[in-house]
Amino acid sequence: MLYINGEWRDAASGKTFDVKNPATGEVVATVAKGSTADTEAAIEAAQAAFGPWSRLTAKERYTYLKKTADILRARTEEIAELITREMGKPVAEARGEIGLAIDYLDWYAEEGKRIYGDTIPASAPNKRLLVLRQPVGVVGAITPWNFPIAMITRKLAPALAAGCTILLKAASATPLAAIEVFKALHEAGVPKGVANLVNGSASEVVGAMMASPVVRKITFTGSTEVGKELVRQSADTMKKVSMELGGHAPFLVFEDADLDKAADGAIASKFRNAGQTCVCTNRIYVQKSVAERFSAIMAEKMKSMVVGNGLESGVNVGPMIDEGAMAKAQEHIDDAVAKGATILCGGGRLTEGAFANGNFFAPTVLSGATHEMKISYEETFGPVAPIFTFETEAEAIQLANATVFGLASYIFTKDGSRMFRVAEQLDYGIVGINDAMPTVAQAPFGGVKESGVGREGGKYGIEDYLDYKFLSLQIEL
Repeated sequence: MLYINGEWRDAASGKTFDVKNPATGEVVATVAKGSTADTEAAIEAAQAAFGPWSRLTAKERYTYLKKTADILRARTEEIAELITREMGKPVAEARGEIGLAIDYLDWYAEEGKRIYGDTIPASAPNKRLLVLRQPVGVVGAITPWNFPIAMITRKLAPALAAGCTILLKAASATPLAAIEVFKALHEAGVPKGVANLVNGSASEVVGAMMASPVVRKITFTGSTEVGKELVRQSADTMKKVSMELGGHAPFLVFEDADLDKAADGAIASKFRNAGQTCVCTNRIYVQKSVAERFSAIMAEKMKSMVVGNGLESGVNVGPMIDEGAMAKAQEHIDDAVAKGATILCGGGRLTEGAFANGNFFAPTVLSGATHEMKISYEETFGPVAPIFTFETEAEAIQLANATVFGLASYIFTKDGSRMFRVAEQLDYGIVGINDAMPTVAQAPFGGVKESGVGREGGKYGIEDYLDYKFLSLQIEL
C-alpha cells in the first residue's frame, strides 16, 4: 500500500510488485507500485500540510516523534523478523538496526527544540538585525535497501523535527520496513500529509520529485553514480541536496596494534550485513612486519562464521540481496586471483543443500592483494576482504587516500600520537580508531570527495532541513 495524505491506498494504476526473500526466493509480500500520478498526489498533500506543520511548536512535533519511537520500540521483534525476510540480514542485526532507527527519532524529537536563531550587532543605532532558521519546505527522500528502517528515520526524523513535510521512496527490494514506519506515524497521530510513502518505479517516483518545484530538498542514500545524476537534475529547480553515497573504506592495522582486536574489528566491519554496507571495510592494510600473523589470526577467526537464513539461531552472515550483487563479488575475487591473490577462506557462491534457493556467498578473505586488482578501486559491496600490506605510516596514509571515495576509514594502533596524526590526514568523513562500529545517532554521518555532501545524525543532521532568514528592522529612537 501507498500512504498519501494520511490514507493507505492502492496505486492509481493498480500495479503491484513482489518482494522476495533472498534466503529462500519465496515471495514475502505484494506491494502497490506507485507512479508519477501517485507521487504528484503525495507532493500536493505534503505542500498542503507544510504550513500547519511548520507552525506547530517544537514541543508538539516532539510528541509525535516520541510516540512513533515508542510504537516501533514495542514492535521491535516482529519488525526485525520482517526485515530479515525482505533483505536477509541476521535477525540480531535487524534488531540492532531498529534500535538505531529509534535512536534517530528520540534524538531529533529533542533536537527540534534546539533550533536557535541569532541577533547580530547592528551597524546603525536605529537598526536591529535578527536571523531566523526556518524549515526548507517539502522534502523528497530516497532510501536504500541495506538498512531499510534506520536510513528512513535518519532522514524523516530531522525533517519532521525541523518543521518540514516529507515524501519518501523506499528501495523496491525492501518496502516492508518502510510501511511499518508509516504505520507507526499514522498510529502516533501525525497529521495527514505530513509524511507520505510512495514505493514503486524509480524513474517515475524520483522523476516526479526532481521535476517538482514544490520539493525544495532531496536527501538520498545510494550509489555515487545515481547521486551525481540527482545533483545534476536538482539544478533545474535549485533544490537543496544531501547525498550519502558510495564508500571504499580502508582499515589500517599498524604493527603496534592489538592484532586480535583488529581482526575482530575487521570481521565485524566487513561481514556485517554480508558486506553490504557503505561504511564496511573494503581494503585491509596491514603493516608488513605483522601481515602474516594478522592474516593467520583472521583466517582462524573466520572459521566460526556461520552462513545461513538470518532467521536461524547462530547465523552471522545472511544472503546477499540479489544475483547481480553475487556476480560482482565473484568478479572481484576472480580478478584478484588472476592477478596473484590467494584465497585464505571462502571464494564463491554457496549452492548446496539449504543454500540452493538463496543468494548465499561464502565470506572470503584474500591475501596478497595489490592495487592492480579491481577490488582495490571498485566498491565490492559483498563479503570479500582483501589484505594489502604497507611499510610506513606515510605509505599507509597515501594508499588509504588513493580513491575517489571518502566516507569511512578505520585505524588500529596503540600509539596515541599516531591515532591523531593519521586520523587528521585521512580524507574521510568518519574515522573509527580501534572502533569498527562508529555509527551512532548523536554523531555526524557523511563523507567527502565522491562519497557525498551534507551530514546526517547529531545536531549537524538537522541543518540541511533549515534555511536562514535575515530580518533587518529599523526602529524609532
